[in-house]
Amino acid sequence: MAWTLFFLAFLNYCSGANSQPTVTQTGSQSVSLGQTAKLACSASSGGSWGYFHWYQQKPGQAPRFVWYGSSDRGEGIPDRFTGSESGNTGSLTISNTQAEDEAVYFCGAWEVTGGSKYVFGGGTQLNVLGQPTVPPTVNVFPPSPEELKSSDKATLVCLIDGFYPGVVQVTWQADGTPISSGVETTTPTKLNDKYAASSYLSMKKSDWESYEAVICKVTHEGKTVEKVVRRLDCA
Repeated sequence: MAWTLFFLAFLNYCSGANSQPTVTQTGSQSVSLGQTAKLACSASSGGSWGYFHWYQQKPGQAPRFVWYGSSDRGEGIPDRFTGSESGNTGSLTISNTQAEDEAVYFCGAWEVTGGSKYVFGGGTQLNVLGQPTVPPTVNVFPPSPEELKSSDKATLVCLIDGFYPGVVQVTWQADGTPISSGVETTTPTKLNDKYAASSYLSMKKSDWESYEAVICKVTHEGKTVEKVVRRLDCA
């Protein structure tokens, strides 16, 4: 998120917030795994534009140069990526799309009429569909000794890692009874083509001391993984 905000601020600085020339991109686009994606970029008419540039940005990472003009591919970019342009329009074609191609793609170009301005579009989020299902790895942790000593609260943590697609349902049980109060579950975030999330269960220290076992249950694509923490094992 921080990189995205910095990058967009940089784009506004370079293009000028009130400048007339614009570059337009589709907000999002989906493609099936192994199929071809063609991302479009359109510059405003009435101006003279230089070569189009393409950049790829994944969550939490800096933008990566992908393509320039009609033949200049970025370092380490697979030859599945090719660019083309005609007049005020440019395109980036990705053949045989892979899971790792899922990212935001920014297009930019020089507008050279009346002084050069480098203008970026808002980016296209490419979603790659049909990726293999990967179940989550689930780990649950008891309240820390420091928390139990210094407060009257007890917080359990359930870490959910390495799953795809990025939708899970998390529930908690204490001694077989469902618990909904004090539960906070994060929105899954993507890292290295898979997702991760966390769920927190906060309760009174006295409640924790009254339970024998607390379970974190994670349901993903119709299958449930359960992890239990037993209070006496933490003593």
